[in-house]
Amino acid sequence: MIEDFIRSDNYSTPEQRKSISNWFLRDNWLYFVFYFGRIVLRTRKEARQGRYGYPEWIYSSHEILRLLEKIGGRFEIEGMNNIYKNQEPVVFISNHMSTLETMIFPGLIAPHRKVTFIVKESLVKNFFFKDVMCSREPIVVGRKDPRKDFEVVMNEAPAIIGKGISIIVFPQSTRSSVFIPSEFNTMGVKLAKNTGVNVVPVAIKTDFWGNGKIIKEFGKFDHKKIIHIKFGEPFKVKGTGKEENQAIIDFIQSNLTKWSNL
Repeated sequence: MIEDFIRSDNYSTPEQRKSISNWFLRDNWLYFVFYFGRIVLRTRKEARQGRYGYPEWIYSSHEILRLLEKIGGRFEIEGMNNIYKNQEPVVFISNHMSTLETMIFPGLIAPHRKVTFIVKESLVKNFFFKDVMCSREPIVVGRKDPRKDFEVVMNEAPAIIGKGISIIVFPQSTRSSVFIPSEFNTMGVKLAKNTGVNVVPVAIKTDFWGNGKIIKEFGKFDHKKIIHIKFGEPFKVKGTGKEENQAIIDFIQSNLTKWSNL
């Protein structure tokens, strides 16, 4: 779309084409036109036709990563080896800052192991994303009644884990640029304990893509901020899981502090 327009115009050198391309893509609304027009609507169509599997999910995630790099996003990703240290399914437990991680995680994790998300009900009702999300067979929770959500996860997760599929959990109730430990519930560690699988803690700083005031997916980009993602060492949950949950919180907090001071 944008790239086709640039190639069709009278910009003869690669430098000129790159310059005008960057100008287009650095404008927020043009990014979202490109993002929705080329990626979201295509994947929605593929999912509705039953043609959206793991290869397509990985490919579209990589498309978004490359597009974010084109608009100035700088990625620093650590601990990729911790994704595939063992062949058994795991529970990835991460803080949740923006739309970015939900779009990028499939491209990082799914090439190495099957994976799905625990997602809020509104996402599987969203016109643009519901077909793609439902094709990944997520665990759907309402985010209004914590006890009911816990029951849903504990009832559905064993069957998913039994298929060899790992699960991504965001214990915070919603996306936030500020990490508040008291809002980081223990669902993830309890899920790992009940299913007997390892936890992989994940720390992220993805406020490069801000949350929109009206629609969270339509936030502004802050080109001064680096996108940080770090996968920690896998570990087994013992006892009640309280200590392990605190260890995950400490892992996230320490990395956020380090990244903020860079």
